[in-house]
Amino acid sequence: MNKKILVIGGYGSVGRIIATQLVKNFPGQVIVAGRNYQKAQNLALKLNQQVIPIALDISGTSDSGKLLDDVEIVIMCLDQENIKFARQCIQRGIHYIDISASHHILSKIEALNKEAEKTGATAVLSVGLAPGLTNLLAKHCQSKLPDMTYADIYILLGLGEVHGDAAYRWTLENLSTDFTIIHGGEPRKVKGFEDGKQSVFPNGIGRRIAYRFNFSDQKVIPQTLGLRSVSTRLCFDSALMTYLFALAKRVGLSRILMMKDVKESLISVLKRLHFGSDKFVIKVEAGNLQSKEYLYECSLWGTGEAKTTGLVAAKVAENLALSSFPAGVFHIEQLYSPLEFLKSLSQDDLNFEEKVCSATALKLSNMVNQH
Repeated sequence: MNKKILVIGGYGSVGRIIATQLVKNFPGQVIVAGRNYQKAQNLALKLNQQVIPIALDISGTSDSGKLLDDVEIVIMCLDQENIKFARQCIQRGIHYIDISASHHILSKIEALNKEAEKTGATAVLSVGLAPGLTNLLAKHCQSKLPDMTYADIYILLGLGEVHGDAAYRWTLENLSTDFTIIHGGEPRKVKGFEDGKQSVFPNGIGRRIAYRFNFSDQKVIPQTLGLRSVSTRLCFDSALMTYLFALAKRVGLSRILMMKDVKESLISVLKRLHFGSDKFVIKVEAGNLQSKEYLYECSLWGTGEAKTTGLVAAKVAENLALSSFPAGVFHIEQLYSPLEFLKSLSQDDLNFEEKVCSATALKLSNMVNQH
């Protein structure tokens, strides 16, 4: 590869993992960019000057014009207010990867598909843990259950992992978000952190209640996999904290958390106090809404949500640099075989489990454990 890989937000919690991983195969060809040049320079020093630090504010897209002349792949690690920069990349035939969890932005980038096909650019969306690996698990279930019509996705996150302010802010803001999912082939309005549902998590975690959350995978998968119903629910490794968040939502306290000063204060507390571990689990339960006889489920667990997201993004970038992909805008499950991709990550602590279970047996088990 003669041109560079530009990692925007490359010194952040996920961006630095991406940059660190990419320099192993592309030393001197990775640009770490963001508004704070000193942070980019600090990372460059830590990586023995194998990455190129620059200051870049993507809100002024004209500033990036000359820089993009030397770039083949862009990895976006920042939340964007619009898609001007993504459009600029695609119009110039630059491959584009986005780790955003915001369906609002991802759906707008999807609309650039015709432009990408015309310029030969490949844009890959839903790159990370959720969305990303959750999408791939749903695709794997479909390969085992061809008449699959629905997927219930469960995400357990460790509160002990330190994230950037933007990640905490996004999570808190979505506690009270109303959003639309596809249920029975029709749009359905639901509320964030309500409608709890129980599932059994692997790795000794056991039964937990998870609540609806505004992850973009549940909006994308009905389209890419042709499913009639998809829902994504979230809980934390601390059952107590999950309960407290659900209680706050139920009694209306979550609205107070949306006040700017309160929200920023809570973010500061969450960054200082570790209420749990850095482990995560993602799980998909899939079946057919008509037969309801058997479920197919698969789970993936490991440590470090940010680390895993970074490794997924780095692997996609490496593939774009070294292999040929069709031009257009795609979600990760449209380009990859799930198990092959998981094996390619080479993450030692990543564990995968799958099984077929009787829906009737699962229902009876739930009834017994509830009484």
